Amino acid sequence: MNIVFMGTPDFAAPSLKALLDSGHCVSAAFTQTDKPRGRGMKLVPSPIKELALERGIPVYQPASLKKEVETVAPLIKSLEPDCIVVVAYGKILPPEILSIPKFGCINVHGSLLPKYRGAAPIQRTVLNGEEYGGVTTMLMAEEMDAGDILLQEAVKVGKNETSSELYERLSHIGAELLVKTLGGIERGEITPIPQDNSAATFAPMINKDMSPTDFSLSAKEVRNHINGLSDRPCATAVLEGKKLKFYRAEVVSEKSTGRTAGEIIDRTDLTVACGSGAIRITELQAEGSKRMSTADFLRGRPVKNGAIFRPE
Repeated sequence: MNIVFMGTPDFAAPSLKALLDSGHCVSAAFTQTDKPRGRGMKLVPSPIKELALERGIPVYQPASLKKEVETVAPLIKSLEPDCIVVVAYGKILPPEILSIPKFGCINVHGSLLPKYRGAAPIQRTVLNGEEYGGVTTMLMAEEMDAGDILLQEAVKVGKNETSSELYERLSHIGAELLVKTLGGIERGEITPIPQDNSAATFAPMINKDMSPTDFSLSAKEVRNHINGLSDRPCATAVLEGKKLKFYRAEVVSEKSTGRTAGEIIDRTDLTVACGSGAIRITELQAEGSKRMSTADFLRGRPVKNGAIFRPE
């Protein structure tokens, strides 16, 4: 197939690589504009821009498809794509673009639709303690993530798997599913299945306001909160006046400890009491320091039993 690819973050890179490695022609890549990052606020290209330029693919970075549709739509038409593939592009495709390709616009989405439509399906999967996550390929429609389902693949979420780990796994599973989807479409072997809109749930964007950790919740809920917000924006708490970021935790017990929520009950491995049960924090970062294992953290900063983690 002749394909126009639209994507931005590292989640999209395995899909673009898979298309190229499987022999499809990618005639152009659309990605978001370079963003300022780091202390120097230097403009940094997206992973898709970097990969496309490495492979000699022309790159386009319109600030807004809607506002620039009068120039972007004719450009895409001139490329004569059989399909537009969209993976975490971060922009809405207007009808003038959705209607261009022969086989439609195909999206790779990090959930088992209709569950978790929206910007943060993978993080919400972990935050909500789902047993299974997955990837869906679908035909795009004007309504967000509401198009007909093409193929799906479910995966079991690891007991203490973080959202960043699941994100990485699903990026590669999604790439494989995309290639399988395109082959099935070419051979006429896939029948699109309309989504059950009544079963739809939503996965709104994650923000820093969600970071403070509420240890009054159950041990499972606190673990899911910490692992679901890892690596960004990270769950946080304050210990003895210093802010900490948490990257990973595991449940130690689901039974009541009789201790105050947030209280450190074993300083040797950072076991913390919750509203019910207890968790062990296994990876964290102190202010002014780097991310590290709890063992390394405790070597440099001993804590006391009875000390209490508090929200910011």
